[in-house]
Amino acid sequence: MSPSIAWLLVLTGLVAPLIHVLIVAGKAAPEGSRCPFSPRAGWAVLVLFLGPIGWLMFMHARHRQRAATIAINPTDKTTS
Repeated sequence: MSPSIAWLLVLTGLVAPLIHVLIVAGKAAPEGSRCPFSPRAGWAVLVLFLGPIGWLMFMHARHRQRAATIAINPTDKTTS
């Protein structure tokens, strides 16, 4: 395998999902939480350790959260 293909795999498999998790709007830590990290930091750690699998978990959780929000308030336009 050439070095350029190896770098391309590293960038698309690890760096791009990590950047996506860090850029997507996340919530702050819940009130009364004793954890100093936000959910975004937790997802970033999962993506760092699991790579593309962690990113797929993040996307699945995000989709599930969006579907639950729409089911609760179908007139809410902020989730689209």
